Amino acid sequence: MEEKRILVTGAGGFIGSHLAKKLYEDGHFVRAADIKWDGYFEEPYYSEKLTLDLRDYKNCLEATKDIDYVYHLAADMGGIGYITKVGADVMHNSGLMNINMLQACVENKVDRFFFSSSACVYPEFKQLDEEVTPLKEEDAIPAQPDSYYGWEKLYMEKMCEAYKKDYGLAVRIARYHNIFGPYGTYKRGKEKAPAALCRKVAEASNPGEIIIWGDGKQTRSFLYIDDCVRGTIMLMESDYDQPLNIGSDRLVTIDELADIIIKISGKEITKKYDLTAPQGVRGRNADLTLVKKVLGWEPKVSLEEGLEKTYRWIESMVMKDKEKR
Repeated sequence: MEEKRILVTGAGGFIGSHLAKKLYEDGHFVRAADIKWDGYFEEPYYSEKLTLDLRDYKNCLEATKDIDYVYHLAADMGGIGYITKVGADVMHNSGLMNINMLQACVENKVDRFFFSSSACVYPEFKQLDEEVTPLKEEDAIPAQPDSYYGWEKLYMEKMCEAYKKDYGLAVRIARYHNIFGPYGTYKRGKEKAPAALCRKVAEASNPGEIIIWGDGKQTRSFLYIDDCVRGTIMLMESDYDQPLNIGSDRLVTIDELADIIIKISGKEITKKYDLTAPQGVRGRNADLTLVKKVLGWEPKVSLEEGLEKTYRWIESMVMKDKEKR
C-alpha cells in the first residue's frame, strides 16, 4: 500500500485510537488529533499529535494541512445513557466539527474524506420488535431516528453528499453498528453496553449481582474493533462513495450478551433489571449484503472471542482502579 499522509480525528477515543494505530503500523504518516486523550494505548500510535478543539475552524485548517486522507471520527457521543440524555450539545458540538472539517478539507485540497456515521440514523419505526428485520442502507430514508445523535449523523451524511456534488470532495461513509473491544471507555457514563456489562461483572463480588438496563430482551448486533478497523480501511481504499453498514448480523439479546460475559468471568452472577433505565430501540441488526458485495468484507472475530479480550482488559482496569483507592 502506498504511504499516505493521514489525519485521524477523534484519535484519543476508542475507534479513532485503534484506527490510527493500525494505519501507523502499516507505515503511513499519521497525524492524530483530539481535544483529550484517554491514554489506554501506552506506546505511540501516531507520527504527530495535535491537541485541539475542532469546533474552531482555524484548528481544522491546521489539522488538515498537507494531508491526503482524513478519517473523521471526532464526535460528542457516548452510550445509550448519554445520547438519550444529551441532545443540544451532541448536535451543536459534532455539527460544528463536521461542518468545519468538510470545509477545511476542501480548502486544503484533501484527496479523500471518511465520515463515521452510525446505525442510529435508521428510523425508529423499523426497530420496534426484538426480532427486527436487518437494516439495509436504503432503509434510512424516510427518516425517523430515535435520537438527536442519529439526526446529527444523518444530517452529516447529507452534507458529505452535498460537498461531493458541489466541490468534488471524495467521501466515504460507514454506518457503524455497536463497535466494542478493549482500550476504550468503560466507566463514567459514556461507555456502551458491552463495556458497561463487562465492568459491572468485573466489579461484582462472587457470588454477586448486576443491574441490566431494560428487561434484557432488547436486541442488538455487536462488532469487534479489529473487524471495524479492517472494514473502515477497506472502504476508504475502495471506489464506493455511498453510506455502507459496517457491523455484525448476529442478533443477540442484552440478556444473552450479559450471559456470555458472566460465563467468561467464571463468577456466579444474578441479573436484576431496571425497567426505568434508557434502552433505545427495541431491536437493531445490520444487513451486510451490500458491504459483502462491494468490499468483500464480513466479520471474522466471533462475539465470544471479542468479549473474552474485552472482558480481560476491563477486568485488569477495574483491578487498577481498586488499587488506586
